[in-house]
Amino acid sequence: MAFSATAPACNNILFKKSTFNGLKNRPELPFNHLKFHFRMKMTTTTVQVVSDSSPVTQPLETTQESLSFSPKILLPNFPFEEYMVLKANNVNEALDKAVPLNHPLKIHAAMRYSLLAGGKRVRPILCIAACELVGGDEAAAMPSACAMEMIHTMSLIHDDLPCMDNDDLRRGKPTNHKMFGEETAILAGDAMLSLAFEHIARATKNVSPERVVRVITELGSAVGSEGLVAGQIVDVCSEGKEVNVKDLEYIHIHKTAKLLEAAVVCGAIAGGADDESIERVRKYARCIGLLFQVIDDILDVTKSSEELGKTAGKDLVSDKATYPKLLGIDEARKLAAKLVDEANQELAYFDSAKAAPLYHFANYIASRQN
Repeated sequence: MAFSATAPACNNILFKKSTFNGLKNRPELPFNHLKFHFRMKMTTTTVQVVSDSSPVTQPLETTQESLSFSPKILLPNFPFEEYMVLKANNVNEALDKAVPLNHPLKIHAAMRYSLLAGGKRVRPILCIAACELVGGDEAAAMPSACAMEMIHTMSLIHDDLPCMDNDDLRRGKPTNHKMFGEETAILAGDAMLSLAFEHIARATKNVSPERVVRVITELGSAVGSEGLVAGQIVDVCSEGKEVNVKDLEYIHIHKTAKLLEAAVVCGAIAGGADDESIERVRKYARCIGLLFQVIDDILDVTKSSEELGKTAGKDLVSDKATYPKLLGIDEARKLAAKLVDEANQELAYFDSAKAAPLYHFANYIASRQN
């Protein structure tokens, strides 16, 4: 099966440069000396593509050179790793309290098994960081942050099911349906989806009712038939078919980026942000949401199952379209670098000290490929 694609311009993927609120031209900042390097190993990955019952092995593109780019924003000094650990611990504590081991024990055990299985808590930490960016505090964002992780975990449980990606490993442990059975896994995901909205409504304190409703609306839109579900169904229907870059962008903007976008936007809403600030962090979030998937695609063909904590190479086996498959690893890495730069530029309008966690987030996501 042949895949025809051209590398997309970043503005095509997301938005044209903002003219929001009359601010047409961004100031050019003189930090072109600063470079980020993306080291590339000399490995050749093969893709098994089947057409007319005849397997054809096609090598993905590789390169000996490192990719570098010069962001326009100088990253502020910030103890990012310490911040991640601190916030993740706070999120884990809140999640543990949000889903106690109540009756019926089996369903709550299944929910807790996947929800508390680990992970870096990227979405909830993004939610908290966006709240703090606009002057709010962690407590205002924590119920929404927990809801993001509940919904993300639901999507992983359902994505791993035999009728979907049929995966046996998640975060280094057997998937939910392998531990509890398919019926319980489906119900555990359903329960977490409904609990997410209940938790926002019940647990959010010191945030106006209007803003709580706005958070719930934003999250519902991100998860539903025009959000995560839209990306999932198009992804499922695309298996074994020719998929171009535009189709792939649609899948991942909806399947992955929408929930990351909701995490950032809901955090900003809970923190009291005005509409202008909300739209700016939304654009930032769309960049890192797509970046997250580009990097995941790269990792799927360059890392082992042990390194990933989940089954590596699944996309190749199931003949899924990915960025390395359509563009080659070289172009996929260039796209990742471009998305990092665009994400950082969206934060230029905020106080750099408060924006520090979000600046470092984009570069942290990109650095996972190394």
